[in-house]
Amino acid sequence: MSHTAELIAVGTELLLGNIANTDAQMISEKLSALGITVHYHTVVGDNPQRLAEALEIARRRADIIITTGGLGPTYDDLTKQTICKAFHRELELHEDILDTIRTWFETKMQKKMPENNTQQAMLPVNCTVFDNPVGTAPGCAFEEDGVHVLMLPGPPFECRYMFENRAVPYLLRLTDGVIVSHEIRVYGMGESSVEEKLHEPMTRLTNPTLAPYAKTNEVMLRATAKAETREAAETMLEPLIRQVQDELGDVVYGVDVESLEEVVSALLRERNLTLSAAESCTGGLIAKRMTDLPGASAIFRGGVVSYTNGVKAQVLGVPETLLEESGAVSEPVACAMAEGCRRICGSDLAVAITGVAGPDSDERGTPVGTVYIALASENGVICRLYSCGRGRGRGRVRTSAAQNAFDLIRRFLLDLPL
Repeated sequence: MSHTAELIAVGTELLLGNIANTDAQMISEKLSALGITVHYHTVVGDNPQRLAEALEIARRRADIIITTGGLGPTYDDLTKQTICKAFHRELELHEDILDTIRTWFETKMQKKMPENNTQQAMLPVNCTVFDNPVGTAPGCAFEEDGVHVLMLPGPPFECRYMFENRAVPYLLRLTDGVIVSHEIRVYGMGESSVEEKLHEPMTRLTNPTLAPYAKTNEVMLRATAKAETREAAETMLEPLIRQVQDELGDVVYGVDVESLEEVVSALLRERNLTLSAAESCTGGLIAKRMTDLPGASAIFRGGVVSYTNGVKAQVLGVPETLLEESGAVSEPVACAMAEGCRRICGSDLAVAITGVAGPDSDERGTPVGTVYIALASENGVICRLYSCGRGRGRGRVRTSAAQNAFDLIRRFLLDLPL
């Protein structure tokens, strides 16, 4: 049986734009992987009447309703009360949940539980309780008149933990068979070009399916299959993934990986190589993304944010005459930065980035988005010129430059065309 879901986020702060509704993004993405279609997202403030109206609409057009937020201890946390009233359910005190909340305050907060937190242990009669080991607000689920209602906390960390560890097992019991998904990551080809190349299989397939998702500076394709067993689903997906890889070629940088830097890190480990980075316009973004990865110290030696010509010259050893003649944003300077970084960090490879992030051109009139990326190794230096987008804002230019740098390193390590 196929299911349709509606997400209802509760919180005035969402309507005011004080915080982004990242819970909905996360849940929608993961529901898609479960084969559950999300037809609507709704956001309501901390208002029982408007929430009741949203619930009445949702129960007519979805058989799974997932709410986030409004499970706290304060006076405006009324999600449970409103849902129970709408579905004619009573609330009852769960003593075991109350004991868990008390223990949380005593061990984590080192203080006595405030009395108003007692309401967090009030849950619908005959519900499935979702305990919350990473916070104080438990969630729950119940079915009424063919509609499954799931209540999750609003804080993103708690919501993600509860959805992945409590809601997913509950939802899997509603589906027939096993659903398996794999994510194919693409860099170097836009979503429209990917769709054009794969249009025929994407429109023809019903099981397995293939769906594109535009990410920041890249594309992700999700291949999903449903079968009686995981092994059968994997057998269905294998030729589809191979077809995508054959069709798109080396712009596919990985399957079931999170990022380009994750792939680069794995390749460096396999080859027992180290990397360092000299960064101008990216301001340390390469170093940050590398050191965000666990165990990065084994393959990343360090970096230099050479934002000014003085640092380029005095730290990296870029000749001042080169800076004067060619300008900071140039191929010769990028190459000299990479060589200097490799030397002072003692790394096998060194990547260097210099460019114009904007909003204005540099003193030589170099257009915004112009970026030179160089990679130094024991065999010399290679350098490439990239256009990272004019009018896209400094952040987008910097992110695009970093993505291009990681892709250049990936291609170099795999001996792919640069």
